[in-house]
Amino acid sequence: TWLGAERVLRLAEKYGAATLGAAAARLFATVEQRVRAAVAQWPDGTYEGEAFLDDDGVTVGRPIRVHVRVTIAGDRIHFDFSGSDDQAAGPVNIRPPLVRAVCCYCLKCLIDPELPSNHGLAAAIETTFRPRSVVCPELPAPVNTYIPTANAAAEAIFHALAGPVPRARLAESGGTGAIALGSRGPGRGYVQYELLGAGFGARADKDGVSATTVHVGNSAITPIEIVEAEFPVEVRRFELIPDSGGAGRQRGGLGFVREYRLLADARLSLRTDKHDTRPRGWDGGQPGRPGAALINPGTAEERRLAARAGDVPLRAGDILRIERSGGGGYGPPHTRAPEAVLRDVRNGYVTPEAARADYGVVVVRQGHTWALDAEATAALRAGRAARRDE
Repeated sequence: TWLGAERVLRLAEKYGAATLGAAAARLFATVEQRVRAAVAQWPDGTYEGEAFLDDDGVTVGRPIRVHVRVTIAGDRIHFDFSGSDDQAAGPVNIRPPLVRAVCCYCLKCLIDPELPSNHGLAAAIETTFRPRSVVCPELPAPVNTYIPTANAAAEAIFHALAGPVPRARLAESGGTGAIALGSRGPGRGYVQYELLGAGFGARADKDGVSATTVHVGNSAITPIEIVEAEFPVEVRRFELIPDSGGAGRQRGGLGFVREYRLLADARLSLRTDKHDTRPRGWDGGQPGRPGAALINPGTAEERRLAARAGDVPLRAGDILRIERSGGGGYGPPHTRAPEAVLRDVRNGYVTPEAARADYGVVVVRQGHTWALDAEATAALRAGRAARRDE
C-alpha cells in the first residue's frame, strides 16, 4: 500500500495532479464502456439463479439460500438479491459492498479476465438488496465468515447468467473454507490458520481444476513444510480424493484430503461448506462428492463434525481429517470419451469401478498399467442407452 501510494505521488509530481486525475477518469470510463458494450450483446430479459450454504453454524442442517435476479436491458445490467434468505444468527452474513465486488468479478470472468479492476466495473452495474437479508444484514448480525457466502453469490450469478451467456455455463465448485487450530500454552501460544480450496466445477470444454482456489477465494493453502516447522502437528496425508469430481462429459475437479496428527492438545474451529449441499453438475453432469471433517477416523472414537464448528477440544495424538469436496461435472457422463476416462484411471483420478459405474467404460489391468477394453465398453454403453430409451 505504501509503495503504491508513493508511486502515485511520483506520477502526480511528474505529470501534475490534474493530468493524473483525468487519466484515471478516462481509464474508468473506458472500462465502463467495454462492460456496457459486452452487456448490450447479451439477450435482454430477466434471469434467476441461486446457490446454497450448508447452514450458518448455529441452526445446523438448515441451508442458507443466496438468490439473484439479473435483468439485462440494452447496455444496463441489474442484480437484485432481494430473494435471498433473511440474515442469519451465525456468521455467514455479508454486506452489499462485498456482493457488488462479486458482481464485478463475475462480469470480468465473462467479458475479459484482463479488464482492469477499477471504478469503471462498479459504475456499469446496478444492485438491489433487501435490508436484514443474508447479503444486507443489520446489527447485531455477525459477518465473520464471509468468503463462503461470497462464493455462493458468485455461483448464483453464474447460474442466472447461464441462459443468456454460454460462457457462464459451468458446474458448481466445491467452495472455500478454513481451519484454525490453537492453544495458549504452556509455553508459546499459537494459532494455526489455514485457508482451503476445493475442486472447481467443469465447463463445457474443460474438466474442472483439482484442489484449487475457487472464485473469489484467492489464497493458496499453506505448504506442509511451513505447517510442520511452525506448529505442533504432523501432516500425515495431503492428496487428491479419487472419484470426488462429479462425473460428466467434462469431469469436475477433484477435492483433496488433508490429515493431521496433533502433537499437543489444541482447540479447533472449522469454517467450511459443502458437507451437505453437494456441488451441482450442469447439463446432465453429476454433482461433486461432498466434503467432511472427522476426528480419529476409522476408530471407535471417530467423530464427524458439521461444516461449521467452534472450540472443539482435541488431544495430543488425535487425528484430524479434512476432506474438501469435488466440483460438479458437465454433460452426461456416458458421453465422455473413453480415452479420457482411461487417462483419468491411469492418473488415479477415477477408480476402475467408477469408470464402469459412472461412465460405462471398462478398463483392464495390463502389466503395470490400465488398458481400455473397447469392445466391452461399447457393449456396456449400448445396453445402457437401450435402457434409457425404453
